[in-house]
Amino acid sequence: MSLHVFLYGGRVSTTLAPAPQTAPAAAAPPRRRTRVLALPEARWALVSLVAFLAALPLDLGSAPAWTYGPLYALAYAAGGWEPALEGLRALREKTLDVDLLMIVAALGAAAIGQVLDGGLLIVIFATSGALEALATARTADSVRGLLDLAPTTATRLREGGEETVPAADLAVGDLVLVRPGERIGADGTLVEGTGEVDQATITGESLPVLKRPGDDVFAGTLNGTGALRVRVGRDPADSVIARIVTLVEEASRTKAPTQLFIEKIEQRYSVGVVVATLAVFGIPLAFGTDLTDALLRAMTFMIVASPCAVVLATMPPLLSAIANAGRHGVLVKSAVAMERLGEIDTAALDKTGTLTEGTPEVTAVSPVAGGDVDEDALLALAAAAEHPSEHPLARAIVAAARARGLHIAPADDFTAAPGRGVTAVVDGRTVHVGRADPTEGAAGAETTVRVTRDGTPLGTLALTDRLRADAARATTRLTALTGTAPTLLTGDHAAAAARVADATGITDVRAGLLPEGKVEAVRERERAGRKVLFVGDGVNDAPALAAAHAGVAMGGAGSDLALETADAVVVRDELTAVPAVVDLSRRARRLVVQNLAVAGVFITVLVLWDLIGHLPLPLGVAGHEGSTVLVGLNGLRLLRESAWRPE
Repeated sequence: MSLHVFLYGGRVSTTLAPAPQTAPAAAAPPRRRTRVLALPEARWALVSLVAFLAALPLDLGSAPAWTYGPLYALAYAAGGWEPALEGLRALREKTLDVDLLMIVAALGAAAIGQVLDGGLLIVIFATSGALEALATARTADSVRGLLDLAPTTATRLREGGEETVPAADLAVGDLVLVRPGERIGADGTLVEGTGEVDQATITGESLPVLKRPGDDVFAGTLNGTGALRVRVGRDPADSVIARIVTLVEEASRTKAPTQLFIEKIEQRYSVGVVVATLAVFGIPLAFGTDLTDALLRAMTFMIVASPCAVVLATMPPLLSAIANAGRHGVLVKSAVAMERLGEIDTAALDKTGTLTEGTPEVTAVSPVAGGDVDEDALLALAAAAEHPSEHPLARAIVAAARARGLHIAPADDFTAAPGRGVTAVVDGRTVHVGRADPTEGAAGAETTVRVTRDGTPLGTLALTDRLRADAARATTRLTALTGTAPTLLTGDHAAAAARVADATGITDVRAGLLPEGKVEAVRERERAGRKVLFVGDGVNDAPALAAAHAGVAMGGAGSDLALETADAVVVRDELTAVPAVVDLSRRARRLVVQNLAVAGVFITVLVLWDLIGHLPLPLGVAGHEGSTVLVGLNGLRLLRESAWRPE
């Protein structure tokens, strides 16, 4: 039975990540599961089955042939027309498809009066094809669910005002309005307005970047402050939807190495089955065996020797694993990628945007020595001034004050200057909170802000990228899966790297690395015979993602280049999904081995039975097609919800 698989993968747009203001990162994509009877293969299989079941009691009850003959004909036609057509197309291209072998065997059985047995073969054969189609459809459902997370509209400015249009319809030269809190719908140049843009999806930077007229902005980045007018600079042919459709078409042609090997030997094996069938028919006939008996034995041999179950052994487990991972926010790009994920034996992790969220948190409050405010008073003043602001640093400061249970006083005359900080009147005095000089930064801090009151410095607050809540659990499970603790590879300074390593239990830390340094660290392990999984998110991670045996990108804040390079994308930024998909891949590979063993045993036993003894055709059909269905169902086990194990 040939497989018509449709695997989704390839490069994934950064805009697959949900906008923070509209959907929480952990929100599941909408479920749009294809109904079984929506598949033409399933409908034809059902028609074949119903016709066969209607004919069976009439045949066994010795009813007139005209009562059950048309029903058998319908069962043959409904279940066999499509594989027959595929087999003839393959034959026209000078390849022998096992689909054609099954149809020939069924028609051969009918020709010698074994109509019931041939009908049984057709029905089970059609059911196997419906199982393939179901696995394919469920994979497609998962990817369509991920596409629901992509932005669809943009505000285009015209002479007569503004209009909301599909993002895919934007053309080069269009002027687009981006309000605060909206995602930018296209790559372009800022022509009017000033604001801070969260570029984590492109550059991996954990803090927003100040944008002024003339600066480039990127699709999928989040506008935090200020209304921006952007001139579109990218052709609509490179829009989100167009890119995804193109990449899906490319990835649909990917096949796992195991599947490629099976298909390579399938042609030779099929030709061998035909030659052997002719021998099983011709040799006994030459020694005087009855024509019907010789033909029946040959048809039975062709059926039981055909490698349907072997061909079906590989792709259903991998398809099921890809579909299940997709339902849980992990887009694995191809069957090749799914196989490689299960082969890794060591892991290397990036820091910013991978082990951390790219969201700042207050880590140190430092009043000026000898000043008149303590830590709590300093933090409360800063929170009061920042409370009206929606800047990420402001939210972090307010959250820290609330975590300490501090009273946040109301502020008046609030003003914010992008890149300079905020000013407000608190309790009748002017409080300013703005970025401090880099020399004032605390050890391990990524950003330091200075707090002044009426122009007098009161102290500083240190903010550091927040560690993901599941980072420690993910590293622990990766250690259990690979038998080796992960390595931390980061371009950040040693103090920040050490803080994250201590929190996650990582002992092997490489800090201050340029992109080529990360690549060399990966290759060093590869040269030692290890198969490395690298997990990253930024542009500087792309070379290491490409160099590793398998690469996984964090999709929520991942750069476009990283998402293109990685083998899989964690769309919802759940770090525990990384060991979960590795575990799923390993179980898929085990199912492939199980399926090959089952198929091999059935074929060997049935062939020997037919050659040495007398294997009844119905039993041969039931054994062969039963093994095919068994292998298919075994491969679909990974579609179950319980197959996903995030913990």
